Amino acid sequence: MAAHAKEQKSPRFGHLPLSTSGPQETSLTGNALLRTPYFNKGSAFTKEERKTFKLHGLLPPNIQTLEEQVQRAYQQYSSRPNDLAKNTFMTSMKEQNEVLYYRLIQDHLKEMFSVIYTPTEGEAIQNYSRLFRRPEGCFLNIEDQDRIEDNIDQWGNPEDIDLIVVSDGEQILGIGDQGVGAILISVAKLVIYTLCAGIHPARTLPVVLDCGTNNKELLDDDLYLGLRQPRARGEKYDSFVSKFVDACKKRYPKAYLHFEDFGLTNARRILDKYQPEIACFNDDVQGTGCVTLAAVMAAFKVGGVKWDDARFVMFGAGTAGTGIADQIKDAIAQETTKSKEEAGRQIWCVDKPGLLLKSKRDQLTPAQVAYARDDNEWQGKQHSELLSVIKEVKPHVLIGTSTVPGAFTMEVVQEMAKHVDRPIIFPLSNPTRLHEAKPQDLFDWTEGKALVATGSPFPAAKYQGKEYEISECNNSVTFPGIGLGAILSRTRLLPPSLLIAAVKALASTAPAVNDTGAGLLPDVTDVREISVQIARNVIKAAVDEGLAQEKNIPTNDADLEEWILEQMWDARYRPLKLVDESVATALARGEAGTGSHRRVASFRS
Repeated sequence: MAAHAKEQKSPRFGHLPLSTSGPQETSLTGNALLRTPYFNKGSAFTKEERKTFKLHGLLPPNIQTLEEQVQRAYQQYSSRPNDLAKNTFMTSMKEQNEVLYYRLIQDHLKEMFSVIYTPTEGEAIQNYSRLFRRPEGCFLNIEDQDRIEDNIDQWGNPEDIDLIVVSDGEQILGIGDQGVGAILISVAKLVIYTLCAGIHPARTLPVVLDCGTNNKELLDDDLYLGLRQPRARGEKYDSFVSKFVDACKKRYPKAYLHFEDFGLTNARRILDKYQPEIACFNDDVQGTGCVTLAAVMAAFKVGGVKWDDARFVMFGAGTAGTGIADQIKDAIAQETTKSKEEAGRQIWCVDKPGLLLKSKRDQLTPAQVAYARDDNEWQGKQHSELLSVIKEVKPHVLIGTSTVPGAFTMEVVQEMAKHVDRPIIFPLSNPTRLHEAKPQDLFDWTEGKALVATGSPFPAAKYQGKEYEISECNNSVTFPGIGLGAILSRTRLLPPSLLIAAVKALASTAPAVNDTGAGLLPDVTDVREISVQIARNVIKAAVDEGLAQEKNIPTNDADLEEWILEQMWDARYRPLKLVDESVATALARGEAGTGSHRRVASFRS
């Protein structure tokens, strides 16, 4: 990512509601302005702004630049003793000055990404009730379903919210059920959207659906802030989710809804229910699938594999595994003349009981059923372990989401390498200790022929004096751009075709296509530029399919990219313009989205 966004914006598109050119209006003055992180500039308020907004006496006299503030903030950050303390420091900064918070991260993205997101955010979520200082986001609980609509309404008027991220906390970042602490994963996901795709931070809403928890440690913790009861299931749970979605549709009809870290039994089911109704996305199901598919597309270009005859083995058929399989199936169908059912026959899924077979239907999740093979195909053949499946299928691609450390053994990998020129092997399980294979071993076992991407960061592999970059299948290079495209086009739905368009944009940026030692995916530091390309493809697909609700979207690629860039929020101080409260918008009054710090009970129009 560039150190900071370009100062110059497009005057041609400065009239747009999400334009980031020119001054920002606000009716706030004095301490109210300083307490609103979306507008606060701290020591960087200009002399004129200090006079206009009655800030004299509230700030020390020296006026500083954003760059000087970043330097001081980085020194403070660096003095913290550990990553969790650094995470807490950053949370405090975000509550004071959002521009400084995002600019600091942008300038030190490689260093800070793991602190503000996974894995450190997981530790913060586990300790949510003990680290709690002030609430951020919307807390809905299953025992107060009659209040959902009022609770949702108080975050702004219908035009004030572009993006809602919601979690029920059942399966957080590989650490399981975290109850009400899931509000922090919704917050963190929105931070990534802003960092990586310029989604306006004050036009977002993080939500937690508190359904209780089955985490005994939380239930026994006197400081736990959530519902102290077992996690709800069945009709009561479904009613809760339904009322939440209905309230969002009613109050914020143009908002894009992102489901995050729902449990295995609910994630796919909820997505399948609402995908035909609204523009929604589940990062665990679709995000992982999209970024992995992009790496596969890049590997196919490098290895010369054709979609018609490509064979895939998925080792691990949970939410992530079947989500990846779904994206691959959609891609096969789109790139060939095959139906989705025919495309699915190019994918073999292996889970704890071995190869998924139709005779085991009662043991399969709904997402797994589509990939169960006919038993007669495997009559008299071994199918209970990965090696026997590899011997029979002879796959071009082996993807691991099993959390079984070392599952891709030398025997498995070398068996695969016997039958294909460039074995494509992705050990994606997180965290690092759960990976199916070390990239270095994969290169050693295949004599440098493997094409590798992983689920965690790894150093470059070396073979015969040459270095090979190992790309991380990081969802953060994918889902922000998809969201940006969905928001700017105001697409009514987000069907598979729009996701495939996004994946193609990401795959086209793969360094490995032009450099044999480079990675199959671009680096996260380039993500804002990549998000523009992804958003462009999503918007064009939405327009082509008649799903876009936004008017006057440019049709020329260069104009469309300029149109997108104009509407991407940047971590830079814009001039402030004082307006009377009687004509101020909810955002200008500091009463909308996560910029809302003067909320009243309800903003019913």
